[in-house]
Amino acid sequence: MGSQVKNFIGEHRDLKVLIIDDNTLVHDALKHTLYNMDIRVVRCAQNAYYGIKLCSETQFDIIICSFNVKSDKDGFHLLEELKFKGYVKKTTVLIFLSTETSESLVNSIIELQPDDFWVKPLQPAKVQKRLDQTLQVKNQLYKLYQNMDEREFSKVIYYADRHLLDKSLAPFHPNILRMKGEALLNLLEYKEAETFYKELFNTYKYSWVYIGYAKSLLKQGRIEDIQELIDTLKDKPETRFATHDMLAQYYIEQENYDQAYREIKKATALAPRNIERNKKSWDLARLNHDHHGQYQATKSIAQNAKNSIHDSPELLLNVIRSGVDLAVTITNGGADKLLQQAERHIQQLEAEYDDAALFKEQINVARARVCNARNETEKAKRIVENQISIRPTPLIEDNLDKVKVYHELGMREEAMLLLESIKNQISGDSLTSQVVNRYIQQETQERSDIHFTPKQLHDMAVEHFQKKRMQPALEAVLQAIQLAPTSIKFAISLLKILISLKQSDELDDCYLDNADKAIKLFDTTKLDGKTAESVEQVKTQWLSLFENVAAP
Repeated sequence: MGSQVKNFIGEHRDLKVLIIDDNTLVHDALKHTLYNMDIRVVRCAQNAYYGIKLCSETQFDIIICSFNVKSDKDGFHLLEELKFKGYVKKTTVLIFLSTETSESLVNSIIELQPDDFWVKPLQPAKVQKRLDQTLQVKNQLYKLYQNMDEREFSKVIYYADRHLLDKSLAPFHPNILRMKGEALLNLLEYKEAETFYKELFNTYKYSWVYIGYAKSLLKQGRIEDIQELIDTLKDKPETRFATHDMLAQYYIEQENYDQAYREIKKATALAPRNIERNKKSWDLARLNHDHHGQYQATKSIAQNAKNSIHDSPELLLNVIRSGVDLAVTITNGGADKLLQQAERHIQQLEAEYDDAALFKEQINVARARVCNARNETEKAKRIVENQISIRPTPLIEDNLDKVKVYHELGMREEAMLLLESIKNQISGDSLTSQVVNRYIQQETQERSDIHFTPKQLHDMAVEHFQKKRMQPALEAVLQAIQLAPTSIKFAISLLKILISLKQSDELDDCYLDNADKAIKLFDTTKLDGKTAESVEQVKTQWLSLFENVAAP
């Protein structure tokens, strides 16, 4: 059965090509090669802004884009915006150019699924040969690409099956099979997808075959069946990123948020430009009480989103907020540096954004939190009473920051009322909503049970310890650790309290697990200087108590 497919893109002379690169020599070289191929309509842009403007005026058949457009935004965010605005579709021939071939860049490129990736310097003969091959694939499989664009996945499978029966299309079978596999996964046909990918093992050794197979089993909750395959995929550069990203999704679905966070951090490090993945890392960091990870994630989002469609004053606000969150867990001079940085960011927000006035209340909340973190409580209260409304805003993050300032100032009734409003704002059943919803539940419980910041609780524990009140000291430090479980300082204080209780024969065995967790934290954290010395001293003292007990 044949399936002759019309040449949808058209003759070379009818093609419209856009080249986006900040080097005019690249423009000239590519134009010369394209003219030799009888391609006559070639437009060039030296920056992303002009490239987007040209796309708004003309529907291009081929877009050749440098990943290193340094003048305003990089190629990743440019192509992301072009896709978002519908200027680039599956039916568009998309080619990336780059002089760089680092793993993080290649991962980012793969994520955008271009038709080809050309490494500079360009050789005319190779450019012509590869573009001809790419156009041939796009022409022959145009209907499949079109249905992928329209998310008509049942039609994708129908046309794929027809094309696979056509022997003349044999060179394109890998492309066809890949789209069929993606369509099965999008239709949630996981059992059928499993069988489909498994059958491909005998013929194809492509990375996407193994990733698709692993995904089909993970979606069925059968991780134990493919543990060996997953370990192999993690070790290979070409599949490492996709595997960590896929596992993060799996563990979120399983509500194993600790493991999901470990996987998303690895995926984000391997492909740092994706803003949605960075946001997921931020949400999971909050859920796992990793304040340092939360701060790093918000900084990464603000940095990578610069000049992209994601850029917004809210991103800098989130950096300020997470900086204060981290500062109230720190008991040394590091907190002062974070608060100074938060103040600089507030000034930057007011100076750089024309619409900063729209964020006046959010800025005041941040200022009040900075004041309170510096123990300028009365000043913080005046800001809250005079410039902040109890009414919730449409944005969850704004309301969460209000909850924090109310809670930190002892206004717990207002904090709990706002938290109830936030619960009603969480909607949808996406994985992101699931993580945020779980975080709001956790915040509600902890704000209800714990009335102080981690730093305040630790200060209370130290005071109790110095006055020989060991049980209240233990309760305070355990609450501090609940809110900041990765704090080495808090873990040291915990062990000191437990040592004192053990020495006076007042230690309940139920707290031994807390000591084990503290030691595990020490052993899995890179320590140096005085901190390393303090840790070694307290560890040795704790372990010696049990050696003495065990001795005959």
